[in-house]
Amino acid sequence: MTGFAGMLCSAAAAVDVPLSGTATRVTGWLCVEQPGAWGRDVIGDEVLGQEITAELAARTSAAGVRPTLIRRPGRTEFTGARTVLIASSRQQGAWCERLEITDLGQLLDLDLDLLNGPPPGIGAPVRDPLILVCAHGKRDQCCALFGRPIAANLAADYPDQVWECSHTGGHRFAPAMVLLPSGLTYGRVDTVAAIAAVEAVRRDAVSLSGLRGRSAYRPIEQVAELAVREQVSAGIDDLTVHLESDSTATDPTLAGTAVVAHRDGRRWRVTARTVGFPPRQASCGAAPKPVTAIVADQIQPLTAG
Repeated sequence: MTGFAGMLCSAAAAVDVPLSGTATRVTGWLCVEQPGAWGRDVIGDEVLGQEITAELAARTSAAGVRPTLIRRPGRTEFTGARTVLIASSRQQGAWCERLEITDLGQLLDLDLDLLNGPPPGIGAPVRDPLILVCAHGKRDQCCALFGRPIAANLAADYPDQVWECSHTGGHRFAPAMVLLPSGLTYGRVDTVAAIAAVEAVRRDAVSLSGLRGRSAYRPIEQVAELAVREQVSAGIDDLTVHLESDSTATDPTLAGTAVVAHRDGRRWRVTARTVGFPPRQASCGAAPKPVTAIVADQIQPLTAG
């Protein structure tokens, strides 16, 4: 336990904690441009105001949508117009649209339930992958320390696609990056790995370096999909995953099974298990606590190739 004392949380996690299966499960995204400093809470009174905060928090929670603050890398002057990104990261039919607002009250005009369906057409379609890099220093210093340089480097190649973003979950895996609308979530990326991930998506492929999972899936499903991707070549939407069993709620030494299906008819059953690691801090400055991870144990083909 004492071996990780004083370390940054990302350094402590990097010692032996695997990335697979650690993506936060999100299928709907509401990203609101907010230049300047952010508070600890993603949507806090000091950022959006008390009235907007309370109502937006209730609406995003009811619709199962993740509110996210975004800003361009570097310090930019606020012009009064804010970019708003709405995205659906479902298993199939992911989409993203972009619009602008001049008043935060306009956020309350959005029907967030639309993010659970097909593209609503209330904004301009976004064709290129959007790159969110967590730089939420008020939440954890690792995100600012490691995320901001990555975002700045990426912005040189993808100036219109890169945004610094608020907490995405898993700052111990900083630098953390999410690609929209696919929901592909990455951790411990350097600039080379981040560019490789973006370029792969542009080719309808998936880069495995630093991949934590796809946000549409639960942890066991993420682990299963990644285990299969390590063995076969598959485009972003070529694989679908469904959970057969999940034992983590009743027995922390077990995980469960998931079936991964390729659009060409091949199928695999992936058995996963939970493994434990020595306690360490999940956030910088936090007290150490036990760490567990889900790992693939067996991959069984169910149909002939």
